[in-house]
Amino acid sequence: MSASPMPSPPFPPPDSAVLRLVVANAVNSVRTGEATVEQAILHAAVHGWYEGHIQGEDECPGCDFRGGLPKSTTRS
Repeated sequence: MSASPMPSPPFPPPDSAVLRLVVANAVNSVRTGEATVEQAILHAAVHGWYEGHIQGEDECPGCDFRGGLPKSTTRS
């Protein structure tokens, strides 16, 4: 296992209002019969990833798409 620090925090963070909304929408869609559990999970995963991607780009504009350290930073 590598001793290097994690490149960036998770986005969106677990306490994010956006993430709560994505999860709440998924739960509600199952309860109302609008979606199956599988569809709701897929929808939440895609939207959670998308929101995280947007926030990650805002937080670290020099990072690569995998959330690495800024390109000008070297790892030890």
